[in-house]
Amino acid sequence: MNIRILDFDASLTCQKNLLTEYHPEIIDFKDLSCSARLWMDKRTSEAIRYRIGELTGGISLFGSGDFHHISSLFTDKINDPATLIVFDLHPDWDILPPYLGCGSWVSRALRNKNIVKCLLIGPSSCDIYFPCIQSGNLKSLEDNRVEIYPYKSTASLVLLRKVPYNKSIRLKRGLLSAKIFWHDLEKENLRNFFSSAISELPTKKVYVSIDKDCLKNEYALTNWEEGMFSLDQLLMMLKLIKDNLDIIGLDITGEYSKCAYVQRWKGVVSRLDHPKNVKAETLEESTVSSVNETTNLKLLSVLKS
Repeated sequence: MNIRILDFDASLTCQKNLLTEYHPEIIDFKDLSCSARLWMDKRTSEAIRYRIGELTGGISLFGSGDFHHISSLFTDKINDPATLIVFDLHPDWDILPPYLGCGSWVSRALRNKNIVKCLLIGPSSCDIYFPCIQSGNLKSLEDNRVEIYPYKSTASLVLLRKVPYNKSIRLKRGLLSAKIFWHDLEKENLRNFFSSAISELPTKKVYVSIDKDCLKNEYALTNWEEGMFSLDQLLMMLKLIKDNLDIIGLDITGEYSKCAYVQRWKGVVSRLDHPKNVKAETLEESTVSSVNETTNLKLLSVLKS
């Protein structure tokens, strides 16, 4: 698979070992960084789409998870029945505007009817709890189109919204509420669980999206909270996908980069949305880059082996 960097924030082009070993194609998007970070308007999305052109397949690296919604520009191009597999600390399935945002890109991707199945692996953030879950794409759980498997969770309360039955959850319904009990991965034999999960997929073709914020801080230093997977666990699941399925495209986000915005109000929203006390902000840039580069090289090694 060809490797490309969509360079929004220079977080990848400083990773010299990655550049030397894999010689990725680099497409410069730094002029659109401020307008694309966290969310983008239609004009920005069309400008990015134009530069991407006919690119499909291969491995794309986007930089910070603030640009994770760029994934949907690639999933829009899926023309045959396929499964979307996402590794992320967040479900990214919000149904509220902005629709071209990093918190809602999965919901947007599901508008493509060729994505017949979606597995969300690792979401364990506040987005799956009340009140944030009130704006989650609960309808996508119908007919098991979307399955969500947190690493570790507690029950989630949902008020005044219908929660469909789904194989990845257990429901306790009330008069005006429901409680979701998630199927956690923490105590599972992860290899056996994931092998079984991918063997039951309705398609061999898969698009894979990895946000490294699903990993513990020792493996990834991002703009977001610390995840719970070890790198070995993620590599194991990625190898199972590679060995058993047909990867039609894959992207990786989860670098760290300082946030910059032209619009002041977007900066305010960013400060409210991003977590405080992000570990990457306390470390030297060279340390952050080294940790993230090491993980990128191991991910690419599995994919290119």
